[in-house]
Amino acid sequence: MSTPEERLAGLGLTLPEVVPPLAAYVPAVRTGDHVYTSGQLPLVDGKLAVTGKVGADLDADLAKEQARICALNALAAVASVAGGLSNIVRIVKVVGFVASAPGFTGQPQVINGASELLGEVFGDAGRHARSAVGVAVLPLDAPVEVELIAEVR
Repeated sequence: MSTPEERLAGLGLTLPEVVPPLAAYVPAVRTGDHVYTSGQLPLVDGKLAVTGKVGADLDADLAKEQARICALNALAAVASVAGGLSNIVRIVKVVGFVASAPGFTGQPQVINGASELLGEVFGDAGRHARSAVGVAVLPLDAPVEVELIAEVR
């Protein structure tokens, strides 16, 4: 049986540094056996690879890849207050926001990028409740933002 860290490495991924807050908040808060993350943007090395509205400036497949990056950043935030990925018991809830062009209705498919990564890393413990919401605009003109709640030991 492999650990979440080993499964992440098997995907060719490493846990990034926790993304510093863009305003007056913290990346994650632990209360009891749960960690709540702030919304995580698809920042890599402090930068967005793409910006704009899904369905106008970028397609759903590229946005799905960005949601995967958001989930990786969220896992880094959880691990930072839980003592590592192996202390995550299960992913409880994911909320995904998609900056959507008028008429774009593929928000669930975009946020699957985050959900699928969590399943690959945690197996059944990565299955979660979820909301996928279309919004007019996100911070820094990001196409997606993801937050999650995790149960930890």
